[in-house]
Amino acid sequence: MNKIYTDAATALADVVKNGMTLMCGGFGLCGIPQVLIVALRDSGVKDLTVISNNAGVDGAGLGLLLETRQIRKMVSSYVGENKLFEQQFLSGELELEFNPQGTLAERIRAGGAGIPAFFTKTGVGTVIADGKELREFDGATYVMERGLIADVSLVHAWKGDAEGNLVFRKTARNFNPMMASAGKVTIAEVEHLVPAGEIDPDAIHTPGIFVHRIVHAPDVAKMIEKRTTRPRAA
Repeated sequence: MNKIYTDAATALADVVKNGMTLMCGGFGLCGIPQVLIVALRDSGVKDLTVISNNAGVDGAGLGLLLETRQIRKMVSSYVGENKLFEQQFLSGELELEFNPQGTLAERIRAGGAGIPAFFTKTGVGTVIADGKELREFDGATYVMERGLIADVSLVHAWKGDAEGNLVFRKTARNFNPMMASAGKVTIAEVEHLVPAGEIDPDAIHTPGIFVHRIVHAPDVAKMIEKRTTRPRAA
């Protein structure tokens, strides 16, 4: 089966639809599937529930989908870099399900592993636990959290082969591997596309069995949210 698609729009064409749940990899702007996000915006699908650690920034990442009002709900951990997100949330236009970052990561990992729910101490005694099942283990109270899966997962990898085996580079190895396993359909954009067998099996982070479609994205920009530099020495 050929997993390689000529472009992002073609890879998305018959799998994205209104009202779907979507996972989007990345941490801040590091490791986000930029090419796929642009194609998703251009597809015009709307009423999306997007599971992502961040909500992009104004004018980049998922911020592009906020501009076009294509996102109905975000399931996230940190959204503080996006003024448009703030405006839409405070006006009631955008729904938000906040998660502690570790809880969000584990919910996604659990979904990919076929685990429907788990218990954690994080959030007990706060609004995070409101309406959720509480249970005692060894004298401590835990809150039940549900695993997460998505109709489609969009991820970005540094290297991938024709079979969909993926390697993530440094900080970009954040939410991408677990999201790749938690999508009913996973689409990966890869910077370096190589023939099957060229990647050392011990170096593979996500096996190709989890990846359904691949888009080659060799010239993706490496954006920086906040550039800070030291003054040059005199």
